[in-house]
Amino acid sequence: MIRTVPVTGSTNADLAARLVAGEAVPEGEWLIADRQQAGKGRLGRTWFDGAGNFMGSTLVHRIPGDPVAGTLALVAGLAVHSAAGPLIPPSHRAELKWPNDLMIGAAKLCGILLEAVGNHVIVGIGVNLAAAPELSDRRTIALSAFGRAPDRDHFAAVLAAAFDTELARWRTYGLAPVVNRWLAAGHPLGTPLQVGEPGEAPLNGSFAGLAEDGALQLRLDDGTTRVIHAGEVRLAGGSP
Repeated sequence: MIRTVPVTGSTNADLAARLVAGEAVPEGEWLIADRQQAGKGRLGRTWFDGAGNFMGSTLVHRIPGDPVAGTLALVAGLAVHSAAGPLIPPSHRAELKWPNDLMIGAAKLCGILLEAVGNHVIVGIGVNLAAAPELSDRRTIALSAFGRAPDRDHFAAVLAAAFDTELARWRTYGLAPVVNRWLAAGHPLGTPLQVGEPGEAPLNGSFAGLAEDGALQLRLDDGTTRVIHAGEVRLAGGSP
């Protein structure tokens, strides 16, 4: 089910509030806003809420046997890639950037934010359909760069169906197929990367794939490989 509201603070925060209040929010329900006044991204960043863009959240109820909750970022990334990929010309291949972005070249098209509430994981997704913000610290892009902006409601339906499919695969077959499919949709092996939170000296290396648990493998200049479970990842010379 997809619920739409004209304006809210944050769809993630709205779902969290309903869970905290004891409401039995069903898995598979989506909350989508025309505008968000307090949309958020990683590290407390504000997510741009341009009219016509997709801004929505859903949730996953954790059940015994599920893979690690954090790997839902890979699941969501694959769903967005599936929904947006056909709308992008072949000359501008969309690539997933670990752990939670969809990029076109060095420009960010989509961001994903996971938030845990008890035994639930809220999955927030923002996709630039009609407009992209102008930011000083990163490049951005919208699907409207390739023609008419996709209809938001139609895109939401396609994305919700894709997420249901990816979630079922994650639960049924485990993490290994998700990792393999993510690698096929992600930035190529050998892509130069920088890892480090803002204000820290970055760790430089190249993309060496994903570990079995979905962690990033970073090949350092000395030939060793560092496993990264969390952190700010940038395309070297590109955007975070």
